[in-house]
Amino acid sequence: MANFSFDIVSEVDLQEMDNAVNQANKELSQRYDFKDSKASITYDRNEKKVTLVADNDFKLRALTDMLVSRMAKRGISIKSLKFSEPERAFEGYLRQVVDICTGIDKEKGKELIGIIKGLGLKVQAQIEGEKVKVSSAKKDDLQVVITHLRGLDFSLPLGFCNYR
Repeated sequence: MANFSFDIVSEVDLQEMDNAVNQANKELSQRYDFKDSKASITYDRNEKKVTLVADNDFKLRALTDMLVSRMAKRGISIKSLKFSEPERAFEGYLRQVVDICTGIDKEKGKELIGIIKGLGLKVQAQIEGEKVKVSSAKKDDLQVVITHLRGLDFSLPLGFCNYR
């Protein structure tokens, strides 16, 4: 009897993130309210961090809005961002570090498995590193799981891959 499976992942396309930051920087350079400001958006792809620097709280919120709107246009979920508290930087500027979260940690994996088991289908789900593998003898049961999870407002952006 064949066993079918798929993986649940939480990933961010880092190239699309790079493009979103570049577009936000372009908008920043063209906006009149940021003229003569040292506001900036920097992106460290290796550490998966975006750093926002602004003159005051109002401009920091505007930078955040620029970044989030560019991400939304590029299909990147805002749920993948973890904003830290703004901190004082040089000469009274504000700095805020934004972490880009990828992978499903153990707690979120257990929460997903609980949701899947709550459906009452004959499927098996287990945590494998930073993803959750779901398997079943019936493809239809897997389709029901995917449809249900897509309909949820989960705290992480969920992707489905390796459907076999």
